[in-house]
Parts: sequence; C-alpha cells; structure tokens
Amino acid sequence: MWGKKSVGAPLAAAPRPQNVVTKMRSTDPMAPLDETEKHTSGWLGSSLRVKGDISGTEDLLIDGEIEGLIQLNERKLTVGATAKLKTDINAHDVVVYGYVKGNVHAAGKIEIKKGGSVNGNLTTAQILIEDGADFRGSIEIDRGTEKEGDKNISSRAAAVAGSR
Repeated sequence: MWGKKSVGAPLAAAPRPQNVVTKMRSTDPMAPLDETEKHTSGWLGSSLRVKGDISGTEDLLIDGEIEGLIQLNERKLTVGATAKLKTDINAHDVVVYGYVKGNVHAAGKIEIKKGGSVNGNLTTAQILIEDGADFRGSIEIDRGTEKEGDKNISSRAAAVAGSR
C-alpha cells in the first residue's frame, strides 16, 4: 500500500506551458485569459527604436519608438504608454495608451485611452476616446466590413428559421 507504484496507472499529463507575460499585459478586461493563448503576440520593448515598416500576422504591443508603416491587417496593435510612433497604422483593432503621429485605419475598433494621444486621421467602424485622451485630426466611420458581417448573420438566421 505505502510506497507501491501501480504499473498500469497512467501518468498525469504535464500542465501545458502558458505565456504569463501575455496574460499580464492584456489590455482588454473583458477578454477571457484563454483568448490570448489562441493568438500569438509580439512585443517591442521600451528601449527599442525601429526605422522601417512592420508587418505581421500576430497581435503586437509596442512600448518603444517606431518610424514607418505598421501593417497588421487582421490583428490587434496596442500602443503602450511609453511608445512614440510616427507612422501610419493598418490593423484590425488599435488601442492607444502612448503617442501616435500618423493616420490610423482599423477594420474593427480604435480606442484612445486616458493619457493616449493621436495626431492624425482615423478610419474605423467603431471609436472610443476616453476622458483625458488627446486627439487631433478627423474621424471617418467606415461600417463596410461591419455591414458584411451583419448580412452573414442575417442570412444564417434566415436559413435556420427556414429549416424549421
């Protein structure tokens, strides 16, 4: 009984490693923690300075200085509190805690948080500018991608109702 090992007993699986840094840096309080595990995300630290274009297929958190185009069409860009960007941005979602000088285009949503600053034109389906944020430029609401999503939902709902 004591000290005997069962030969046929299965071994417990080792816990799956998790990216603790990504979970700690989540800026969306409503997103479940497991959601960050589904997507890869990158981080450019506050001591990094990049001159050139950045493109990719993962979410990105920037705390450093960037000059050049940022292209993350289907992903989320988070501009950290220490970030200074002189760039045009194309991403699905953009959250700004730091400074951005340039035009921002987001298919989903742009959020300028308290203490964040954007000097440029915004094009997006949804916009949120918190009290204490700084914004200079124009805003164009482009619901084209949002309407396509609504049509797909409506057609699926009609198909389900018709099949009953």
